[in-house]
Amino acid sequence: MQSGRKIDLDSLMNLPDIRDVLVSPDKRHAALMINRVHDNCDVFLGNTQEKSELIALTDTSEYTILRDWAPDSRSIIVAEDKDRNERITLYRVFLDSPGEMLPITEVNPNHFMRGGYFGPDGDLIVYAVNYDYDIKKETETYRIVVQDIETNRKTVIARPDKPTYTQLSVEPRGKYVLYSRSDENPSGIQWWIASIDGNEDKEILNFGPTAKVFADWTFDGRILFNTDTLQGKRHDSVAIGLLELSDDEIQWLTKPSATEPYDDSFAPKYSQHIVMVRQREARNRCFILDLELATFRDVTPAKGNLLPLTSISSNDWLGLYYSSISPKELVRFDPRNPNPRDYIIMTDMLARSNIKSDDLTPAEDFRWISVDNTMVHGWFYRPKEANEKTLVYVHGGPTAHSEDMLNISIQFFCSRGYSVLDPNYRGSTGYGVNYRELIKKDGWGGYDLDDVRTGVLTLFEKGLAKPSKVGIFGTSYGGYMSWNAITHFSRDVVAAAAPICGMTDLVVDYETTRPDLRPYSEEMLGGSPTDVPEIYNQRSPINYVENIKGNLLIIQGLQDPNVTKKNVFEVEKRLNAHAIKYEKLVFEDEGHGISKDKNVKTLLIRLASFFDVSLS
Repeated sequence: MQSGRKIDLDSLMNLPDIRDVLVSPDKRHAALMINRVHDNCDVFLGNTQEKSELIALTDTSEYTILRDWAPDSRSIIVAEDKDRNERITLYRVFLDSPGEMLPITEVNPNHFMRGGYFGPDGDLIVYAVNYDYDIKKETETYRIVVQDIETNRKTVIARPDKPTYTQLSVEPRGKYVLYSRSDENPSGIQWWIASIDGNEDKEILNFGPTAKVFADWTFDGRILFNTDTLQGKRHDSVAIGLLELSDDEIQWLTKPSATEPYDDSFAPKYSQHIVMVRQREARNRCFILDLELATFRDVTPAKGNLLPLTSISSNDWLGLYYSSISPKELVRFDPRNPNPRDYIIMTDMLARSNIKSDDLTPAEDFRWISVDNTMVHGWFYRPKEANEKTLVYVHGGPTAHSEDMLNISIQFFCSRGYSVLDPNYRGSTGYGVNYRELIKKDGWGGYDLDDVRTGVLTLFEKGLAKPSKVGIFGTSYGGYMSWNAITHFSRDVVAAAAPICGMTDLVVDYETTRPDLRPYSEEMLGGSPTDVPEIYNQRSPINYVENIKGNLLIIQGLQDPNVTKKNVFEVEKRLNAHAIKYEKLVFEDEGHGISKDKNVKTLLIRLASFFDVSLS
């Protein structure tokens, strides 16, 4: 299948993207976090019972994140920072006063925050901050905080020992906060509960120092969890269980299996169900388990992708339906008959632009063998009117993956005649635990880079790309891979690179990034720069810039606290010292990635100009 008519950029920029959906406790409303309706990401109110016009609950120039519903279904919590600096403020928005954002935490704080969830009575909120309120100073580790909404009184109920990317949620009955720690090893996740009053804090789930465990509350106060490790052995799929806190008994729902593997699980709020997810070749297959009726249903559609969200009645569910040629749509569906033709579309995002599905370029499965005989899978986009130029789009993470999902950057370039390879290199999720962990065998910028290179070579072999006509771009880890490609590959393989917010010096990155992200570098590279200085030096693109033979466009958000602007400052010194020519595009009002509509448009126009010239 090939794309239809050429799509202009303005039409693509009018194609909304649903980033998140939360259904109200009374099941009457859905709050939707949507990009590309306003100038930035905002939150809208929809009706779950019938299709209706969306009401804008927020409308600001900043990236607004949906956090939680109040228990009475009359208000929501949203989070917003300044120019994506990730210094978040929590706001409350009442449904009867759309657009009025009432701050409930400090505006423009000097610390980072995770969470922002109501307690079951609506009188308190729970979050985690890397801040010590006693000495009024930012800290390396996070504290779990309960805040009284009326009095603003804050109670610190837990103080983890090590910095980590904290995940947390509030028990439906309001006694405990469930939160994650990584005290034993950067690779592992343990789970603790702390009482709301601050009198109790104890570990409840620990399957070993490097076991990855994810957990959440069920509707009845049990804890749903999945773990990739049992009895000290890591498996290619996860075990899923329910922990009963009253007696610490575990009910196992599934154990690791080669024939029926599962890779994720989650518990929709205000629902007696859990969703178990099988991910293989970057496709989700979702199963709904009713904890009270013990029914188990596979809701995977024959075409496209369906992510179940929550039940709104016995045989009526809300979900997100999407593909590479269809934006995410909020749909109602019957789990007994998951046929897309029977879905009730509640949002109709495609109608907000003048684009039709036939105008878009579909993702095709693409496979190749890498240097160590590892099978790699990704997506290939084949334009209708090819210009003989090819781009490699590299996803971030690396612990993430590209799906059969609409990407406006890819669609923009396909409409201009570019073919696009979107590789899910080793380290990606979506292919089982072993593939995710494979990147740790030799660390960042090792065999994962070979996965990308061999993907390009396979395109050459199949006549799908031409030497010296390939460019590469990506954000975050995708930016890092773009830096590595232009410093390590011959010009025949990659002739131009446009790294966006990509690491250049892994030591600088470690020293300047958010404190909760440093353990991720330690996990992936085997330690800190002090522990293993050789690999940090060896895998830093800054040390190979003299090898650059192709064209280079550096893109950076100057407010980025993740991959900071110092990465750019340091690499510019090295580039200039070696007389390497380059172009640069910076955004004063952006952080980790480019999100504001006006800036996305500027970026895509500049990328098109850069690759048009560089690959001619």
